[in-house]
Amino acid sequence: MTHATSVQHPKAKNLFADAWHGLIKNKMAVVGACVLLFFIFVAIFADFIAPYPADAQNWDHIMEPPSSQFLLGTDSYGRCVFSRIVYGSRISLLVGFVAVAFSAIGGGIIGACAGYFRGRLDNVLMRLMDVLLAIPSILLAIAIVNILGPSLLNVMIAVGLSTMPSFARIVRAAVLSIRDSEFIEAAVAIGDSTPAIILHNILPNCMAPIIVQATLGVASAILSAAGLSFLGLGLQPPSPEWGAMLSEGRAYIYNAPWLTICPGVSIVLIVLSLNLFGDGLRDALDPKLKQ
Repeated sequence: MTHATSVQHPKAKNLFADAWHGLIKNKMAVVGACVLLFFIFVAIFADFIAPYPADAQNWDHIMEPPSSQFLLGTDSYGRCVFSRIVYGSRISLLVGFVAVAFSAIGGGIIGACAGYFRGRLDNVLMRLMDVLLAIPSILLAIAIVNILGPSLLNVMIAVGLSTMPSFARIVRAAVLSIRDSEFIEAAVAIGDSTPAIILHNILPNCMAPIIVQATLGVASAILSAAGLSFLGLGLQPPSPEWGAMLSEGRAYIYNAPWLTICPGVSIVLIVLSLNLFGDGLRDALDPKLKQ
């Protein structure tokens, strides 16, 4: 008996190959990918790039402007701002990717079950997602962090839960569009179980919208995490989180503007790169835009 995993959607075979060719033709998407790879490189090799530990205090160099010794100046504790920006990239990317992975897995399962089984289960799950969507994501994240307490893990959970409904609705729509396809009927006919059909036949053919939403979701997650830290609900000092650095530096915005400019520019660059890359992926994976 042929296993159902051999039954493939006719358009799925060359989907990502076509997407790759379309992506490399989009100059803005390539620029976004290069900037994103730069931040990933910095995060991975932060121990070798940063000239000082993130929390190292030097009381002889307090609030110094950018110089050859301190490339982006120092803060009110004499800590190297450049080193804190470098180490902060680890935290921002970790929060973004982990929160979106949690959101995509949870939302993907909910959306796949709702779209495949439909009926009462679909109504219950989607009404629950509608309730969560009715609450602004940042407010929902603030409420969750207030309940769980400020920490890195709780920030990732809060951001992941607040963005889960978007993934659920996207996956549900994709599942509904292919649920009655012939290759699904073939998998049912040869006796595959429902979980096997969902995991091996349905979800792989829904990956295009999931990947696009995940890429854009990482940018939103980084912004949400920075916003929580700016409000004092995220990572606590002396953690070199960019939102927390913005919050600390706002008191010195006139006397030491580099304390807010540097983390602010870092957030803008990484979010912009993710949005450019996500837009390029969306255009490359959208069949309506193919010539």
